[in-house]
Amino acid sequence: MKQICTRILLTVIMCLVGVNAIAYAAYDFYANGIYYNYINDGKELEVTYRDEINGFVTSNYSGDIVIPEEVTYMNRTRKVTSIGYEAFYDCSQLTSVSIPNSVKTIGSYSFWKCNNLISVSIPDNVTTIGESAFEYCGSLKSLNFPPGITVINNNICRGCRSLTTLIIPDGVITIGANAFGGCTGLTSLTIPNSVSNIGNCAFMKCSGLTSLNIGNSVISIGYEAFRECSRLTTVVIPNSVTSINRNAFYDCNRLTSLTIGKNVTEIGSSAFYGENITTIISLIEDPFVISQETFNQNTFKNATLYVPAGTIDKYKSTEGWKNFLFIEEGTGDNTPTETYKCSTPTISYKNGKLTFICDTEGAVCQYSITNDDIKYGTSNEVQLGVTYNISVYAAKSGYQNSESVNATLCWIDVDPKTEGIDNSITTVRAKAVLIQSNGSTLTISGAEAGMIINVYDTVGRLVGSTNASTGTTSVSTMLQCGEIGIVKIGEKVVKVLIK
Repeated sequence: MKQICTRILLTVIMCLVGVNAIAYAAYDFYANGIYYNYINDGKELEVTYRDEINGFVTSNYSGDIVIPEEVTYMNRTRKVTSIGYEAFYDCSQLTSVSIPNSVKTIGSYSFWKCNNLISVSIPDNVTTIGESAFEYCGSLKSLNFPPGITVINNNICRGCRSLTTLIIPDGVITIGANAFGGCTGLTSLTIPNSVSNIGNCAFMKCSGLTSLNIGNSVISIGYEAFRECSRLTTVVIPNSVTSINRNAFYDCNRLTSLTIGKNVTEIGSSAFYGENITTIISLIEDPFVISQETFNQNTFKNATLYVPAGTIDKYKSTEGWKNFLFIEEGTGDNTPTETYKCSTPTISYKNGKLTFICDTEGAVCQYSITNDDIKYGTSNEVQLGVTYNISVYAAKSGYQNSESVNATLCWIDVDPKTEGIDNSITTVRAKAVLIQSNGSTLTISGAEAGMIINVYDTVGRLVGSTNASTGTTSVSTMLQCGEIGIVKIGEKVVKVLIK
């Protein structure tokens, strides 16, 4: 009501003085260079824009902006929990934004067309980022999505031509339409194992992309999802995929090698319409009808189609597939197929360094690390546990991504945690402990020999116990996959998700 009344008053005043442009105040108050609105019944704050003139958002944010975690206004202190809809819309002189840990939501169009925005820090507590939030941020170089994000919304970073580093965390389920279309600076892309749907035009015209790893849970690849990714040379469609929509890899003209997973039941028209494909490995055992435009006519005439043993007659009698002049059973010599999968990596810790090792030669480990200590609240003291949650999987072009492996790293020394600091003031030893789960069994590395290790469920029942031995200790529990285990090592208590 307050905002509506303000807009009516402003309109009346401007009409009286003969001003042509009608301005609407968008904010409830202004403090230290930032505009805010009250949200959640006035208990929290969101960052917003200055005003609106003739339907167009205006603001004056520029340079480097640091958003505070809380703001005191008229003797009331409130947390900043949201970056509002269109908050920094078209702020062409904005160069960087630091977002506090208190923020949970970044609204749609919040940084739309901030052409000079180079960097933005997104805290781990953010769980929602609206559509077009960073669309046309042409100078943005990197984007690291927080681990709580499950949906990457439509157009979220379309046209970010300078983007070279993109980290999509394991946990994202859907990548929306046009999410990263026109991100020409991207050279390498890994779709994590959690993703099931890649939206229409999601990576269209990412012309710098040379390496693509599609996670082994993807079910659908959308219309024009990778159209005009003109530097891709090898594409492996994993066995999880059932649907490849039309024009999905249209005009990927450097593509020479293609593997199609065994569970694909639909391939749209012009899905692989490129000029230079020489090798196609189809793992489909029951071929279905495809359009004569699925592949370029030169592909039908010159490429070799490799098919599963015993299926060559099916392919030669099925519309579309029978147009290939060269069909052979097998996979061809020295051609990696989707049946190869990266080895699951191992995690170790020593002297302040985490090490990830995968036995698959050339595989690169993809990791996410979150720190539960970074929180906000109200009290006179904060107990720091220094606990990190780690998730890692391995990826390699032409191979399936490995299974994810998870671990928890903590310190059990009761003294202040200053591992690695050695100066004239203090030297404090902190004992690092790495906890990993393999089904109901926990393995614990780094605990002092003889130390008691107890595991409880969430209602306090003891479900496993042992004494630590030198090196690695195993604890059998009664916990099931998906449950939380409470691990007590000496006086240290750590929550661990059983996987």
